[in-house]
Amino acid sequence: QVRLVESGGGLVQAGGSLRLSCAASGFAFATNFMAWYRQAPGKQRELVADITGGGNTNYGDSVKGRFTISRDNAKNTIYLQMNSLKPEDTAVYYCYTPRFGYWGQGTQVTVSS
Repeated sequence: QVRLVESGGGLVQAGGSLRLSCAASGFAFATNFMAWYRQAPGKQRELVADITGGGNTNYGDSVKGRFTISRDNAKNTIYLQMNSLKPEDTAVYYCYTPRFGYWGQGTQVTVSS
């Protein structure tokens, strides 16, 4: 059974940092493409960043230079290091595995101005 569990969200002031984690289980994690998405109130879910099994990364335009996606295949976990946070980064952040079409439950990130 595929399972994705996010953690690390919270409330932070603008300019601050947070690190999100997504622990995966139930599939061959190391070879699978993984992604972070986010959804703000009243807006569509959007890609934040993704990473291949080999560690190649891709970022949404709004987070380039501020966020870093990484993975630890030994721990079946991906991370999202978020720096220089802005109020517009406020959203629920979701972990996603495209191959299996599974989403995590999401973790709330709130950035105050």
